[in-house]
Amino acid sequence: MRVGVDATCWQNNRGYGRHARALLRSLVRLDQTNNYVLFIDSQELAEPLPSRAEVRLLTSRSPTAVAAAANGRRSLRDMWQISRAMSGAELDVLLFPTIYSFVPTFCRARKLVVIHDVIAETYPHLTLPRTSGRLAWKTKVALGRYQADALITVSDYSRRAIVRHFSLSPDRVFVVGEASDPVFRPISQPQLPELVKSLGIDEKHRLVVYVGGFGPHKNLEVLVEAFHGIAGSREFSDVRLVLVGEFKKEVFHSYYERVAALVAQLGLADRSCFTGYLPDEDLAALLNLSTVLVLPSLMEGFGLPAVEAAACGCPVIATKESPLPELLGKGGLYFAPGQKQELQSALENVLSSQSLRHSMREAGLAAAGRLTWDAAARQMMNVITEVAA
Repeated sequence: MRVGVDATCWQNNRGYGRHARALLRSLVRLDQTNNYVLFIDSQELAEPLPSRAEVRLLTSRSPTAVAAAANGRRSLRDMWQISRAMSGAELDVLLFPTIYSFVPTFCRARKLVVIHDVIAETYPHLTLPRTSGRLAWKTKVALGRYQADALITVSDYSRRAIVRHFSLSPDRVFVVGEASDPVFRPISQPQLPELVKSLGIDEKHRLVVYVGGFGPHKNLEVLVEAFHGIAGSREFSDVRLVLVGEFKKEVFHSYYERVAALVAQLGLADRSCFTGYLPDEDLAALLNLSTVLVLPSLMEGFGLPAVEAAACGCPVIATKESPLPELLGKGGLYFAPGQKQELQSALENVLSSQSLRHSMREAGLAAAGRLTWDAAARQMMNVITEVAA
């Protein structure tokens, strides 16, 4: 079969792009039966494309990864160009790795659409601040659900939420999981990245780390306030808060300035730092040296930064509104995202107990090791075969 893939999110450094790149690399490598055609709309790619795949470069005024932003809008001309190219490519199956870049198509190919989560539907004002953006998103998701022969998501947690929110039949929604990349692993002698050291962090500090975006639904105010709750204690005088994630060129809705203002207001400027985007090698080294990673989101469809941290041997504190309690088990502690005191207590417990950190490290390493992109690719191959049949 000829399987077309919308790869226009390839250059995105956030979760959508990371997911698409890792999944498609394994999928194209493992699937020796089908031929893959990848459609891209920019030559400025984050990583090389799979060599076995046929690649078609489409012209566009603005790449999808830039235009399909919280305050942006893809032009009708660009969407039509992409739709026409995909519709005329004589495909048997057409895969959209994320609803984020979906465009309607008009062809006989069976269509598979990935919906990672229902965060935008659950918290529309926190993810899409403009009314026009919310309307465009709602229309796109409705068209994607209508055209899809099957929907795919990244966890059982997210599948349950999608079925419930959209009132869908459960047998129409498949799960294709995620995993950490091989770069996220225990490192024998990790070195703190130079950028992080330049921000006043060194090896003598215990580090509470956050990795991700700065959207309001990431619930970072609760993290900052919980950190403030322990910062005055002599026992935790060496602890620093490190927030990792792009905030200068962010295409999604961001409230970085509000988080930074809260850090300053609470007198934490000398105890905290914002690193911006870190390459995976630097991030893996930082996670190896961190005491705990915190993912405080109001909701996560998967929670990949937590799995990456666990794969590095870093204990995790994460939101209960995610699949992480199922995925990581005793590798993490979990709290209700609205409960600052729960998070503060979890921080105190992890920072105070070496034995707890050790048991969380071992459990997290084992749990992350059970998740692989090859396993996810085989799940996707099964979905392609079933839907095509």
